[in-house]
Amino acid sequence: MYVPKHFAADESAVRDLLVGHGAGDLITSTADGLLATLLPFIYDPSVGEQGALLGHLARNNPQWKTPVLGEALAIITGPDAYISPSAYASKQENGRVVPTWNYVIAHVYGELVIHDDPAWLDGLVRRLTEKHEAQFAEQWSVDDAPEAYVSGQLRAIVGVELVISRIEAKAKLSQNRSGADIDGVVSSLEARGDLASAEAVRAAKPEK
Repeated sequence: MYVPKHFAADESAVRDLLVGHGAGDLITSTADGLLATLLPFIYDPSVGEQGALLGHLARNNPQWKTPVLGEALAIITGPDAYISPSAYASKQENGRVVPTWNYVIAHVYGELVIHDDPAWLDGLVRRLTEKHEAQFAEQWSVDDAPEAYVSGQLRAIVGVELVISRIEAKAKLSQNRSGADIDGVVSSLEARGDLASAEAVRAAKPEK
């Protein structure tokens, strides 16, 4: 990934992205070509030197049983948004502005480990459920479903663990613009209702 210095994401931003994201694209290079699946991940920092992303695939999905050539890749994205030149104060000053796209992204590389183990999968789906149910006042639990039904569902999936070897991360959030332009971007995003992107730009604004 091309990452200019002023758009490099720091360790804190990368960790927040890995911990807080919803789903990501798992991409593997195989003898049959590239394979890709969108799936929710849990970030586990206790695995290896840089942690791991844990998820699961449908047993009928051929990606888990197709040998990987080299490293696997997970693409994790944060807020992203179109930025109109009209948001910039400098548009009125000199007109030398063009549209762009703001985004936060991490390319996570590593070894893909397969877990065809009901106990491992049971722990994973409970962690995934607890993470995403936390936003609800009335939270669903795996134990709310019949045990035999859950066991059947677990037999229909296979676990995947991406043991992280390296991360390339980028936070392109208007840091290369003037303070007035950045404030204009934040206001424009808030007016459009994209509060997540607005907060990301505000948080990344360089200190004077």
